[in-house]
Amino acid sequence: MQLYNTLSAKERRALIEEAGEDRLTISFYAYAHIGNPVIFRNHLFIHWDTLDVLGRIYVAKEGVNAQLSVPAKNFDAFKSHLDSISFLEGVRLNIAIEQDNLSFLKLKIKVRHKIVADGLNDVTFDVTRKGKHVNAREFNELVEKEDAIVVDMRNHYESEIGHFDNAITPDVDTFRDSLDIIEDELSEHKEDKKLVMYCTGGIRCEKASAYFKHKGFKQVYQLEGGIIEYTRQVRSQELENKFIGKNFVFDHRRAERISEDVIAQCHQCGHECDKHVNCANEACHLLFIQCEDCATKMDECCSTACKEIIALPEEEQKALRRGKEVSNKIFKKGRSEVLKYKK
Repeated sequence: MQLYNTLSAKERRALIEEAGEDRLTISFYAYAHIGNPVIFRNHLFIHWDTLDVLGRIYVAKEGVNAQLSVPAKNFDAFKSHLDSISFLEGVRLNIAIEQDNLSFLKLKIKVRHKIVADGLNDVTFDVTRKGKHVNAREFNELVEKEDAIVVDMRNHYESEIGHFDNAITPDVDTFRDSLDIIEDELSEHKEDKKLVMYCTGGIRCEKASAYFKHKGFKQVYQLEGGIIEYTRQVRSQELENKFIGKNFVFDHRRAERISEDVIAQCHQCGHECDKHVNCANEACHLLFIQCEDCATKMDECCSTACKEIIALPEEEQKALRRGKEVSNKIFKKGRSEVLKYKK
């Protein structure tokens, strides 16, 4: 019985391009109490592999978090399988604003300690005791109120290229960093203010809403479906869009444009730019913002040192990497000192 991906990304890309069929990029999450994550993980893989589902999925005792791609022709079968699982029946599916058949090239379902790392060890905290969900229309009305505080639960490199107008955007590298910072900064408003949170698809601010309720905040709200669902509703219902810039996404597209505003700058020259790239040096792979002129000048590298490395023969590059641990946490590295205009 096959329980793991067997094709390379290159092989899968060729198959997708040869098939020439439309695929849907989808994300969803659900907090639940899963007794045996390994068995549940294998159950998902067996069923989804037959439907040609690709993506990055995390399973833990606290629930499931999925970003994936499914052939459009198999969507109904995929949805039927979700509905056959009690806590996933009717789960909200965030369908990408911009579709890309190559958004994912492997099916990876991993068992993790948590689906959202939070650094918490409080056994009295119940992640399912969440705050109140609001849709796009309700969110727009809520944030206009004087007693509302809007908080971005994403990381610095995400909010740097796009965020809601007048939102608090913590300068953090990880979700776990933001929890204590926000509680400390807003502690005096636990009784009198409406805490309104948002993130990409809802998974982080849902856990945060439960956490801040646990910490004594009385009026806690969450944008249901996050920025992805907000944008869909704004466009379908012709509502006012209060999000400026791009929404960072965790597949190879890196972002979806929500408004025409460009609120970030190239990390190398300082010119207006909001395009995230990864350094071309595989030993670096730094995530940063780079304009087209700097990409040409720097051979798509973050620094002169990396530019010199990629000019070497491939064997010499491999020799330099040999024996060194290369972090795959590519979304956390935008603090590098080589970037003159970083946030």
